[in-house]
Amino acid sequence: MTDKRIRVLLAKPGLDGHDRGAKIIARALRDAGMEVIYTGLRQTPEQIVNAAVQEDVDCIGLSILSGAHNVIFPRIMELLKQKQVDDVLVVAGGIIPDQDIPTLKQIGVSEIFPPGTPTGAIIDYIKNHLKEKSL
Repeated sequence: MTDKRIRVLLAKPGLDGHDRGAKIIARALRDAGMEVIYTGLRQTPEQIVNAAVQEDVDCIGLSILSGAHNVIFPRIMELLKQKQVDDVLVVAGGIIPDQDIPTLKQIGVSEIFPPGTPTGAIIDYIKNHLKEKSL
């Protein structure tokens, strides 16, 4: 990417009531020079996609602990497709069983970061994959 700051929408979809991890990621991304829009707790797929479109983000980061990822993530990807948003990198983190990851990647979630992933690895992934998309 050029000198344009990377814009990341960080969202907590579903009924999760715990956002400490998301706030840690938000701070790390900001410290790395990214612009972060944090939507807060209990966001619907529609709210997340609408915010991503309105904010013209480069990346959507989803943080989920509730176990509803197999319902919520496909809906988010479907809404992005409906709105013809195909240039946004979608990544996720939280409590997602290993057996669910291939299906989530198949629907378009670029990467899943399990608990304990170093923030530097998330930052590097976003920067590198957005660079690839812009080529």
